[in-house]
Amino acid sequence: MGNTHAGTLRKREVAISLVIIGMLFFVFGFVSWVNAILIPYFRIACELTHFESYLVTFAFYIAYLVMSVPSAYLIRRLGFKKGIMAGFWVMAAGALLFIPAALYRAYPLFLTGLFTIGLGLAVLQTAANPYVTILGKPERAAQRISIMGIFNKGAGIIAPLVLGAVVLKADDSALFAQLSGMADDVKAAFLDTLIRRVIPPYIIITIVLFLLGLTVRYSALPEINTEAENEELAVANAGKKSILQFPHLILGAVAIFLHVGTQVIAVDTIIGYADSMGLSLQQAKVFPSFTLFATITGYVIGIIVIPKWVSQLHALQFCTLLGSVLTCCILLLQGRVQLFGYGADISLWFVVLLGLANSLVWAGIWPWALKDLGRYTKLGASVMIMGLCGNAILPLIYGRLADLYSVRAGYIILLPCYMYLVFYAFKGYRIKTWKLLKR
Repeated sequence: MGNTHAGTLRKREVAISLVIIGMLFFVFGFVSWVNAILIPYFRIACELTHFESYLVTFAFYIAYLVMSVPSAYLIRRLGFKKGIMAGFWVMAAGALLFIPAALYRAYPLFLTGLFTIGLGLAVLQTAANPYVTILGKPERAAQRISIMGIFNKGAGIIAPLVLGAVVLKADDSALFAQLSGMADDVKAAFLDTLIRRVIPPYIIITIVLFLLGLTVRYSALPEINTEAENEELAVANAGKKSILQFPHLILGAVAIFLHVGTQVIAVDTIIGYADSMGLSLQQAKVFPSFTLFATITGYVIGIIVIPKWVSQLHALQFCTLLGSVLTCCILLLQGRVQLFGYGADISLWFVVLLGLANSLVWAGIWPWALKDLGRYTKLGASVMIMGLCGNAILPLIYGRLADLYSVRAGYIILLPCYMYLVFYAFKGYRIKTWKLLKR
């Protein structure tokens, strides 16, 4: 099938396309948010520090920095469907590496597998995000992205619970507490058995990813021309010779870098934070799902109110301000509370609520960052995807701060992130020339 302009698609074609892309976002969510349980799991099984355990997110998301720009050229050459198939198959290869890694309890090989999964996911993200952004009216882009977010975060709720149920047993907490007193050979045997529990689920993940690649390749997903320019836009972009000449895009990529970092910190650190309050790993494993449920709640609100009652810009502005306020609450407020059967410091629940603050930030940034890029859209999307390496870097900074000070003090890293996001939401998205930044 040749390239199609998004505006010529019938409603049925748009609906089918959104369902297929929704499936992709579900897969994004499952393989990404499962890291929330892998981090504490590897920390115990591979005997790691906080900093070393957050190399899970570093290895996974640094792949976006490596692969994002090549992904744009790959998709341009192969088209959306073949490019997506290639991305799924690379992810399948990464999941397969978990088997020898588990057999030898080799943490570096686990990280290699995660990096390979990230490479494939970068291809999928580069294809899917601009696709859903232009698949309909621009003023409803945040609404469509919110729908995709429900698929993504819905998978994120399921993933740590499913993997946690497979790799963790009811009596593990008591054994974890006895690790320091075990003889070396007994401890090694227990940890070898513990780490090998990931083999069956990752065999299944490998097979599913391979089959999904084939499914998309032969699906009804149309090849959309994401780089079409009308006459007015062609004239406006005539003098542009580099993607760096679009400040609102570059500033948007920085915003994505900081946003995804804050999002993954809120989800992937909350188990360790709950553990610091005396909750067992069995109890703490549900908190990433609480955070992601708060995010889905924000998505649903966004779908209902955008753009009928609230513009996607105002939603972005509100969420960035809310994130700043909640971060201050995490750092400054304390006191033990009992909620939903869990006794913990109130700051833990402010971390959960960061899910709500983060919900509409991604959806708010993308339409503004890709606005009026025309023929630079695919490359612009790859620059945005490059920003996802924030997931790799910011959790490492948090982990280092947690080791040096405390798991609570580590959340200070969120404050400058949200302050920049407030800047982009109120001013950065409007900057069309770098000269404005010099005044």
